[in-house]
Amino acid sequence: MIATLALALLAAMSGAALADGDAAKGEKIFNKCKACHVVDAETNRVGPHLKGVIGRPVASVADYKYSEAMIEFAKTHPVWDDALFLQYIENPKAMIPKTKMVFPGLKKEDEREDLLAYLKTKM
Repeated sequence: MIATLALALLAAMSGAALADGDAAKGEKIFNKCKACHVVDAETNRVGPHLKGVIGRPVASVADYKYSEAMIEFAKTHPVWDDALFLQYIENPKAMIPKTKMVFPGLKKEDEREDLLAYLKTKM
């Protein structure tokens, strides 16, 4: 009985760990983003910096000119949480058709989760 409970608990914990993403892999995936975004400093490029993006209000980086579409989106989606980021980065134009972001998105779920894990190390 105890062994069965221990195995069930171990299985549940390992599943949760897989769902969290791999920050080291996410750092490599971020190479696709760094032509337009910075993650280690509060410096804007073509896109706003992504330092501390998770938990930050949407369209809130000072001195960055967001598209009207992103400003409107922020009215109904006030904060970049995990779920919103994962949905957005899969296909930005599908979520916000008139966004300035030209990146087509990350179609693979594991890549999105890895990127999220990496960004969460850059708070």
